Amino acid sequence: MKKQIYRQLRVYRYVFYRETLVDPREHFWSFIGAFVGIFIIAFIQSQHLPILENVFLIGSFGASSVLVYGAIQSPLAQPRSLVGGHVVSAFVGVTIARLLPDIIWLTAPLAVASSIVFMQITRTLHPPGGATALIAVASGTKISSLGYGYIVSPVLSGTLILLCTALVFNNITAKRHYPVRYSRLRRSRRRHLKAKRLGKRY
Repeated sequence: MKKQIYRQLRVYRYVFYRETLVDPREHFWSFIGAFVGIFIIAFIQSQHLPILENVFLIGSFGASSVLVYGAIQSPLAQPRSLVGGHVVSAFVGVTIARLLPDIIWLTAPLAVASSIVFMQITRTLHPPGGATALIAVASGTKISSLGYGYIVSPVLSGTLILLCTALVFNNITAKRHYPVRYSRLRRSRRRHLKAKRLGKRY
Protein backbone atom coordinates (compact mmCIF):
# COMPACT_ATOMS: atom_id res chain seq x y z
CA MET A 1 0.00 0.00 0.00
CA LYS A 2 2.80 2.40 0.95
CA LYS A 3 4.65 1.60 -2.30
CA GLN A 4 1.52 2.24 -4.32
CA ILE A 5 0.94 5.64 -2.68
CA TYR A 6 4.59 6.60 -3.16
CA ARG A 7 4.46 5.58 -6.81
CA GLN A 8 1.29 7.62 -7.37
CA LEU A 9 2.86 10.68 -5.72
CA ARG A 10 5.88 10.35 -8.02
CA VAL A 11 3.61 10.18 -11.05
CA TYR A 12 1.70 13.30 -10.01
CA ARG A 13 4.86 15.18 -9.16
CA TYR A 14 6.36 14.37 -12.56
CA VAL A 15 3.19 15.27 -14.44
CA PHE A 16 2.70 18.55 -12.57
CA TYR A 17 6.34 19.40 -13.27
CA ARG A 18 5.84 18.68 -16.96
CA GLU A 19 2.63 20.74 -17.00
CA THR A 20 4.50 23.79 -15.73
CA LEU A 21 7.32 23.53 -18.27
CA VAL A 22 6.91 26.05 -21.07
CA ASP A 23 9.12 26.20 -24.13
CA PRO A 24 10.62 29.72 -24.30
CA ARG A 25 9.32 29.97 -27.86
CA GLU A 26 5.82 29.46 -26.53
CA HIS A 27 6.18 32.57 -24.37
CA PHE A 28 6.08 34.62 -27.55
CA TRP A 29 2.80 33.12 -28.77
CA SER A 30 1.24 33.35 -25.30
CA PHE A 31 2.12 37.05 -25.28
CA ILE A 32 0.84 37.66 -28.82
CA GLY A 33 -2.42 35.78 -28.25
CA ALA A 34 -3.19 37.57 -24.99
CA PHE A 35 -2.20 40.94 -26.45
CA VAL A 36 -4.38 40.56 -29.55
CA GLY A 37 -7.39 39.16 -27.65
CA ILE A 38 -7.49 41.96 -25.09
CA PHE A 39 -6.54 44.54 -27.76
CA ILE A 40 -9.59 43.68 -29.87
CA ILE A 41 -11.96 43.98 -26.90
CA ALA A 42 -10.34 47.23 -25.75
CA PHE A 43 -10.34 48.66 -29.29
CA ILE A 44 -14.05 47.97 -29.75
CA GLN A 45 -14.62 49.53 -26.34
CA SER A 46 -12.71 52.70 -27.17
CA GLN A 47 -14.05 53.17 -30.69
CA HIS A 48 -17.69 52.18 -30.46
CA LEU A 49 -18.75 52.16 -26.82
CA PRO A 50 -17.36 55.33 -25.23
CA ILE A 51 -20.59 56.06 -23.38
CA LEU A 52 -20.38 52.78 -21.48
CA GLU A 53 -16.88 53.66 -20.26
CA ASN A 54 -15.07 50.41 -19.39
CA VAL A 55 -18.14 48.15 -19.20
CA PHE A 56 -17.13 46.11 -22.24
CA LEU A 57 -13.67 45.32 -20.84
CA ILE A 58 -14.32 43.46 -17.58
CA GLY A 59 -11.51 42.33 -15.30
CA SER A 60 -12.26 38.61 -15.51
CA PHE A 61 -11.16 38.62 -19.16
CA GLY A 62 -7.60 39.25 -17.99
CA ALA A 63 -7.74 36.15 -15.80
CA SER A 64 -9.21 34.12 -18.67
CA SER A 65 -6.34 35.21 -20.90
CA VAL A 66 -3.84 33.64 -18.50
CA LEU A 67 -5.55 30.27 -18.92
CA VAL A 68 -6.55 30.46 -22.57
CA TYR A 69 -3.18 31.67 -23.89
CA GLY A 70 -0.77 30.58 -21.17
CA ALA A 71 -2.14 27.19 -20.05
CA ILE A 72 -3.87 25.97 -23.17
CA GLN A 73 -3.79 22.29 -22.18
CA SER A 74 -5.66 22.89 -18.94
CA PRO A 75 -9.23 21.52 -18.87
CA LEU A 76 -10.23 24.87 -17.35
CA ALA A 77 -9.03 26.68 -20.49
CA GLN A 78 -11.04 24.74 -23.05
CA PRO A 79 -13.83 26.43 -25.09
CA ARG A 80 -16.67 24.82 -23.14
CA SER A 81 -15.24 26.11 -19.86
CA LEU A 82 -14.26 29.51 -21.26
CA VAL A 83 -17.59 30.42 -22.81
CA GLY A 84 -19.89 28.35 -20.61
CA GLY A 85 -18.19 29.33 -17.36
CA HIS A 86 -18.51 33.05 -18.04
CA VAL A 87 -22.09 32.84 -19.33
CA VAL A 88 -23.32 30.64 -16.47
CA SER A 89 -21.60 32.84 -13.90
CA ALA A 90 -22.96 36.02 -15.45
CA PHE A 91 -26.49 34.60 -15.36
CA VAL A 92 -26.08 33.61 -11.72
CA GLY A 93 -24.64 37.00 -10.78
CA VAL A 94 -27.35 39.02 -12.53
CA THR A 95 -30.12 36.85 -11.10
CA ILE A 96 -28.83 37.33 -7.55
CA ALA A 97 -28.44 41.06 -8.12
CA ARG A 98 -32.05 41.33 -9.28
CA LEU A 99 -33.65 39.08 -6.68
CA LEU A 100 -31.86 40.18 -3.53
CA PRO A 101 -31.49 43.58 -1.89
CA ASP A 102 -28.26 45.47 -2.51
CA ILE A 103 -26.39 44.17 0.54
CA ILE A 104 -22.85 43.53 -0.64
CA TRP A 105 -21.87 41.19 2.21
CA LEU A 106 -24.77 38.95 1.15
CA THR A 107 -24.85 39.22 -2.64
CA ALA A 108 -21.08 39.04 -3.26
CA PRO A 109 -20.33 35.73 -1.51
CA LEU A 110 -23.60 34.22 -2.68
CA ALA A 111 -22.87 35.11 -6.31
CA VAL A 112 -19.37 33.62 -6.24
CA ALA A 113 -20.32 30.48 -4.32
CA SER A 114 -23.41 29.86 -6.47
CA SER A 115 -21.49 30.40 -9.71
CA ILE A 116 -18.98 27.73 -8.66
CA VAL A 117 -21.74 25.22 -8.00
CA PHE A 118 -23.56 25.96 -11.26
CA MET A 119 -20.31 25.72 -13.24
CA GLN A 120 -19.67 22.35 -11.61
CA ILE A 121 -23.19 21.16 -12.46
CA THR A 122 -22.86 22.26 -16.10
CA ARG A 123 -19.25 21.04 -16.36
CA THR A 124 -18.06 24.49 -17.35
CA LEU A 125 -15.70 25.22 -14.45
CA HIS A 126 -13.60 28.28 -15.29
CA PRO A 127 -12.03 30.16 -12.34
CA PRO A 128 -12.46 33.66 -13.84
CA GLY A 129 -16.18 32.93 -13.95
CA GLY A 130 -16.29 33.65 -10.23
CA ALA A 131 -15.06 37.16 -10.97
CA THR A 132 -17.69 37.57 -13.68
CA ALA A 133 -20.42 36.73 -11.15
CA LEU A 134 -18.86 39.07 -8.60
CA ILE A 135 -18.72 41.94 -11.09
CA ALA A 136 -22.45 41.53 -11.72
CA VAL A 137 -23.28 42.31 -8.09
CA ALA A 138 -20.43 44.61 -7.07
CA SER A 139 -19.84 47.03 -9.96
CA GLY A 140 -22.50 49.62 -9.26
CA THR A 141 -25.07 51.10 -11.59
CA LYS A 142 -23.11 50.68 -14.85
CA ILE A 143 -23.38 46.91 -14.80
CA SER A 144 -26.69 46.62 -12.96
CA SER A 145 -28.35 48.87 -15.53
CA LEU A 146 -27.53 46.30 -18.22
CA GLY A 147 -29.62 43.62 -16.48
CA TYR A 148 -29.53 40.30 -18.31
CA GLY A 149 -27.99 42.14 -21.25
CA TYR A 150 -24.74 41.84 -19.28
CA ILE A 151 -24.69 38.15 -20.25
CA VAL A 152 -24.71 38.94 -23.98
CA SER A 153 -22.44 41.97 -23.87
CA PRO A 154 -19.84 42.26 -22.51
CA VAL A 155 -19.65 38.65 -21.26
CA LEU A 156 -20.59 36.45 -24.24
CA SER A 157 -19.24 38.81 -26.89
CA GLY A 158 -15.94 39.23 -25.04
CA THR A 159 -15.43 35.52 -24.44
CA LEU A 160 -16.13 34.77 -28.11
CA ILE A 161 -13.44 37.28 -29.09
CA LEU A 162 -10.99 35.60 -26.71
CA LEU A 163 -11.96 32.19 -28.08
CA CYS A 164 -11.58 33.15 -31.75
CA THR A 165 -8.20 34.70 -31.03
CA ALA A 166 -7.14 31.55 -29.16
CA LEU A 167 -8.20 29.32 -32.06
CA VAL A 168 -5.82 31.26 -34.30
CA PHE A 169 -2.75 31.84 -32.12
CA ASN A 170 -2.94 28.60 -30.15
CA ASN A 171 -2.72 26.55 -33.35
CA ILE A 172 -0.07 28.57 -35.13
CA THR A 173 2.85 26.25 -34.27
CA ALA A 174 3.22 22.47 -34.28
CA LYS A 175 3.44 22.34 -30.47
CA ARG A 176 0.31 24.36 -29.75
CA HIS A 177 -3.03 22.63 -30.15
CA TYR A 178 -6.30 24.18 -29.03
CA PRO A 179 -8.76 22.97 -28.06
CA VAL A 180 -7.30 19.79 -26.60
CA ARG A 181 -9.46 16.91 -25.56
CA TYR A 182 -7.32 15.77 -22.66
CA SER A 183 -4.53 17.31 -20.61
CA ARG A 184 -1.22 15.51 -20.02
CA LEU A 185 -2.29 14.91 -16.43
CA ARG A 186 -5.42 13.08 -17.52
CA ARG A 187 -3.52 11.08 -20.14
CA SER A 188 -0.92 10.04 -17.56
CA ARG A 189 -3.62 9.07 -15.08
CA ARG A 190 -5.45 7.07 -17.79
CA ARG A 191 -2.27 5.21 -18.78
CA HIS A 192 -1.55 4.41 -15.14
CA LEU A 193 -5.05 2.99 -14.57
CA LYS A 194 -4.85 1.00 -17.81
CA ALA A 195 -1.49 -0.50 -16.81
CA LYS A 196 -2.92 -1.32 -13.40
CA ARG A 197 -5.90 -3.15 -14.94
CA LEU A 198 -3.64 -5.09 -17.29
CA GLY A 199 -1.40 -6.05 -14.37
CA LYS A 200 -4.34 -7.56 -12.53
CA ARG A 201 -5.25 -9.72 -15.51
CA TYR A 202 -1.86 -11.41 -15.70
